[in-house]
Amino acid sequence: MPDSHNSHDEPEEDLPPSKSAIKRQMTALQKLGESLLELNEKQLQQIPLGSESLQTALTEAKRISSNSARKRHLQYIGKLMREIDPEPIQAALDAIYATRREDKE
Repeated sequence: MPDSHNSHDEPEEDLPPSKSAIKRQMTALQKLGESLLELNEKQLQQIPLGSESLQTALTEAKRISSNSARKRHLQYIGKLMREIDPEPIQAALDAIYATRREDKE
């Protein structure tokens, strides 16, 4: 009697994310970190970072002038951001950007 359960019948949501999907997520987190670097100290204090090491890395990144060192440090910031929930950070950034738009109008 043939087995009616075929491995091809598994729903796609049970599959782990592809390498490309993981890379896109990591790139998005790195870009979010870059957005944080554009903020001044007062605005950065309004962001719920949730990690002291991320705060330190952002402060250090602002002092780096070498292009290649800055790129490596941004990758490090992206790595740190994998350990925290990026949604509150994105929401706080969106609020800051909304305030900027209102001030310009």
